[in-house]
Amino acid sequence: MTQAPSRHRPKLFDRSLLFGILGVALLLVISLFTGVYDILGQDDGTWMFTMTRIPRTVALMLSGAAMAMSGLVMQLLTQNRFVEPTTTGTTEWAGLGLLIAMIYVPGASISLRMGFAITLAFVGTMIFFVFLRRVSLRSSLIVPIIGIMLGAVVGSVSSFLALTNNAMQNLGTWFAGSFTTIIKGNYEYLWIVALVAVAIFIAADCFTVAGLGKDIATNVGVNYNQIVLLGTALVAVATGVVTVVVGALPFLGLIVPNIVSMIRGDDLRSNLPWVALLGIAIVTLCDLVGRTIIMPFEVPVSVVLGIVGAIVFIYLLLRQRKRG
Repeated sequence: MTQAPSRHRPKLFDRSLLFGILGVALLLVISLFTGVYDILGQDDGTWMFTMTRIPRTVALMLSGAAMAMSGLVMQLLTQNRFVEPTTTGTTEWAGLGLLIAMIYVPGASISLRMGFAITLAFVGTMIFFVFLRRVSLRSSLIVPIIGIMLGAVVGSVSSFLALTNNAMQNLGTWFAGSFTTIIKGNYEYLWIVALVAVAIFIAADCFTVAGLGKDIATNVGVNYNQIVLLGTALVAVATGVVTVVVGALPFLGLIVPNIVSMIRGDDLRSNLPWVALLGIAIVTLCDLVGRTIIMPFEVPVSVVLGIVGAIVFIYLLLRQRKRG
């Protein structure tokens, strides 16, 4: 899954990263000025720009970077390149927590709903890790299949609860990841995932060692179980917050780390800026396509991202099969 750190590590910041930052910045500027409403020709254009366009673009940045980095952490901890929050059931567990909060705590604040989502996401991810430890798997391809199956079971429970409590429409809205409703005042919780990204960067070397396996991590003095708990907690927080505010972003955490790894190798610390940038770029591109393909209406970003992610996922599976 990973390579041992070498003495000559890739540079964290170089000229190519600068070009990458400029490219992503250009995409974000395009996002700021893309939309049905003419912010330049209307009297209240400035108000609309600060009320909707800036929050939406910031949400694209934070959610794209956080979910991409979360996928990378999960792939290291499971030593499997086909794992990320939507292929382990983490997103479904977060949705179940959100639904439970809505049904059993009517009028709950968004912070309380987020707490339920994060807690269930953490519990569900730990169940997945425990299952992997107790079951011997001959193929790495079985791991995401098991995760998708567990997610389907959790999704069925959510659907049952939603049907019996007349909340099916709310459930569909939550899982359809979209930035349409992002406005000033309801996106600020996403800044929490910025702290998650910082924590992942600080603990990057520990995650890299943990990705080499429990025995190696223990031999070099790293508490493997604590690192797994830390990684699971960070992924749960990022998934819970993004699910509550934006919705599900399928396959993002799977395709981004794999693309970066194929190009740059497996040094986690030097890859993190690229993973964050590529996550932002892909989410922004998918959002731009969703905004313009049937303008003045919008296609949820999760639909576009799901199509792109499924194609890349199939390519990765076929590539793994060719390698034996």
